[in-house]
Amino acid sequence: MDNHHMVYPILLAGGTGSRLWPVSRELYPKQLVKFIGEDSLIQATIKRLDPLLIRENIRIVCGIEHLHEIARHIEEIGLSPENKIICEPCGRNTAPAILLAVLNILKSEKDAVLCIFPADHVINDIKEFHGRLNVAIQLAADGHIVTFGIKPGYPETGYGYIEGGNNVGDTAMTAKRFVEKPDMKTAREYLKAGNFFWNSGMFAFRASVILEEFRCFHPDLLVQMEKLVSTERDISKEDYEKLLNISFDYAIMEKTEKGAVLPSDFGWSDIGSWKSLYEFLPKDENNNVLEGDVITNNTHDCFIMGHDRLVAVNNIDNTVVVETPDSIFVSDIDHSRDVKLIVSKLKEKHRKEYHQHRTIFFPWGSKTTLESRKGYNIERLLLYTGATCREEIETTGSIHLTVVEGTVEINTVDGSKSYNAGESAVLQKSSNLRIKNIIDSPSRVILIKTK
Repeated sequence: MDNHHMVYPILLAGGTGSRLWPVSRELYPKQLVKFIGEDSLIQATIKRLDPLLIRENIRIVCGIEHLHEIARHIEEIGLSPENKIICEPCGRNTAPAILLAVLNILKSEKDAVLCIFPADHVINDIKEFHGRLNVAIQLAADGHIVTFGIKPGYPETGYGYIEGGNNVGDTAMTAKRFVEKPDMKTAREYLKAGNFFWNSGMFAFRASVILEEFRCFHPDLLVQMEKLVSTERDISKEDYEKLLNISFDYAIMEKTEKGAVLPSDFGWSDIGSWKSLYEFLPKDENNNVLEGDVITNNTHDCFIMGHDRLVAVNNIDNTVVVETPDSIFVSDIDHSRDVKLIVSKLKEKHRKEYHQHRTIFFPWGSKTTLESRKGYNIERLLLYTGATCREEIETTGSIHLTVVEGTVEINTVDGSKSYNAGESAVLQKSSNLRIKNIIDSPSRVILIKTK
């Protein structure tokens, strides 16, 4: 690749992962979850780019509601979030998200090669991935719009496919057509044909090339987005909602004549369902995947994940059991992706479980609901080092605060006072409360509100 082409990895982190409910939720989507090992999916996505691509060039496109938690995740692995995160005020699918990233990068670069990665996928063979990525970058520098096509290992009906056409050099093929998720009969035919590949949602292209394609196929979207990013003001939700809601595949890849599919085999999975996560993870002697505090008896071919409690399973096969503090999901593995329908029903009923966990994250820390009854509410507050929590509490009863770890300064209308672990404060009725962690480690406070 020519030295004058800068390479920018763009991570798309705007999905909600509803097929992985109850672990993945709107306020805490799957890219923030540690499904595999000690890293969240977004942390693992960043780490697998080392040392091939420059970390400082990474840009992450996410929803405004996930900004602070994504910033915390990338800080944990030594990457400063400053100028790395591009926020969308609302989701409008992958084409606007990618275009937004392109135009932001072109504010400081004349041209660049952009590599697009979903932030919630996994890859096993990093060495092979780097090899394919090098090839994709060179193809992109030469003017191709490259998509990584995963060689199918079995007839999967949960993925879209790309049909490869004529050869492009020694390694790639023209992207002849994109096809929707097939039925089993068609998926078997695709596998037998040998020139059909799973659509990974990963791309590489030059910024100048992709702008020309947007100008050709979606000029209105390009003009609208250029207007939005031309000012120093934050993009409003009202303006962003007016953009076309369309995927990058539909907007560009199915129309362009510059598309190239790069056949790849590096142990990829989109972790799009409990079944796909089960298939990706190593199994025990009974072909089970067990995570958390789990005890089984006469149980085979199952995925069982515990969070807070012991999960005991007896005499079942081919089943998913996922426990979280406020919900439990049970399904046969083959139909576990239908949990998305459960999420829709929860949303229709205005149940908070579709949207959030008992623990909600904020820039200052987190709040965990421990118990909520008719006459009282109990919460645990975690405050990061030096952070301040501001709460406007309205109650006709009283407010009890007990420090269980660390030291905090509590400010009310009556003044401020420091409290150490084991000490408590009692406030009457409504209060504009400010709690500041004044030590160099996290502090925890139990907040009880009587009604």
